[in-house]
Amino acid sequence: MNIYVSNLSFNVQDEDLREFFAEYGEVSSAKVIMDKFTNRSRGFGFVEMADNAAAQKAIQELDGATVEGRAIKVSEAKPREERSNNFGGGGGGNRRSFSGGGNNRY
Repeated sequence: MNIYVSNLSFNVQDEDLREFFAEYGEVSSAKVIMDKFTNRSRGFGFVEMADNAAAQKAIQELDGATVEGRAIKVSEAKPREERSNNFGGGGGGNRRSFSGGGNNRY
């Protein structure tokens, strides 16, 4: 089961996240999401646990727990939604063409 963990302290790293959940069962992966520009934590992450019962127990017991002075939120991760690139515009109808000017003499 994939678990979403939010409101993490910016000091929490992948290994810390793994340790929080390891006492409930085997952790397949633990990843704190980092900002690609600043390389700092974005304050949330994901934990993957193979045993659904252990994952459910971890969610119930860790949701609302205080970690480094912050009450973390823990829930089952929802599937990622497809992003729409519709920003109200159509296509590129006003593009210039630089492929020739019609004055090609041989």
